[in-house]
Amino acid sequence: MKALIIASAFLIVGSCSETKYSTKIEDLEHSVEIIDKELVLEYSKTITPQDLKSRLDIFCSEEFQGRATGKQGQKKASNYLRSFYKEKNIAPKVNDSTYYQTIPEDFLPKGMGASENVLAYIKGSQYPEEVLIISGHLDHLGIKNDAIFFGADDNGSGTVAITEIAEAFKLAEQQGHSPKRSILFLHLTAEEIGLQGSKFYIENPVFNLDKTIANLNIDMIGRVDDKHENNTDYIYLIGADRISKELHYISAKTAQTFTNLELDYKYNSENDKNRYYYRSDHYNFAKKNIPVIFYFNGEHKDYHKPTDTPEKINYPLLAKRAKLIFATAWQLANRKDFLIKNEDI
Repeated sequence: MKALIIASAFLIVGSCSETKYSTKIEDLEHSVEIIDKELVLEYSKTITPQDLKSRLDIFCSEEFQGRATGKQGQKKASNYLRSFYKEKNIAPKVNDSTYYQTIPEDFLPKGMGASENVLAYIKGSQYPEEVLIISGHLDHLGIKNDAIFFGADDNGSGTVAITEIAEAFKLAEQQGHSPKRSILFLHLTAEEIGLQGSKFYIENPVFNLDKTIANLNIDMIGRVDDKHENNTDYIYLIGADRISKELHYISAKTAQTFTNLELDYKYNSENDKNRYYYRSDHYNFAKKNIPVIFYFNGEHKDYHKPTDTPEKINYPLLAKRAKLIFATAWQLANRKDFLIKNEDI
């Protein structure tokens, strides 16, 4: 009889606990409010298919030789990004003001040579020590058997999206609408050889990791996979609810407010056989309990082939996806409170 009474008591306590948790989650979802709707719409208009195309045509040209980590083409790609941020007067966030976070040769696999992440930022007006990180890898596979692997979608698309997003935030700052939190635009090297650029950043952060509100990671957002040939207005989101359900709700409401994109969570399942959650740079941030979203269009027939070229990019769709990420970043950079993590609910 005692055992039955005790077991019944545990069931009651467990049931109450689950009910309270569900109520808190529901309250969290309903509490999300969109910030600065008209401003977001105004500045997102500066993100255009034409600008994205002109930059991608350069970034994925023969001159950059497929951007293999540590090679001449990757150095040219890094210099291109540095020149962009200098031209737009978007500040560096490293001590020597070069925009580079140098990764020494001995950190990378043997024979790669030294490489560098490219960092630029806009300082927050109210919480400058807190930061939102928008990331994407700049490297690709280089040249193999005399064929250049251009990497237009992987990840030229994410790279130029970040530059457009950065330019939109900079214009807003110049017109008196600085973000409340700092925003770090982080172009990572050595993703293709094991997420090494983000690993180095995590071990050598320029902002306190405890003050990093979230990481929005962009890796392949310029194409359409086979599953969406009849509905191209989509983007896969991976990881948004893993560490902070509040981030998931903010993301979903932002998409509903500003775009007609379908947020596809197919690959967010912990049982995803592709294990995409573990395969791009956001994962190194997630391992440090930083909320993340991985934006991804899915694989296609040109993935990791020399045929991943700029003329195959859907530029209007790329612009629409970049606008979604800009709008989400605006919400996170300007909200009053830090994100609530699942462990604190």
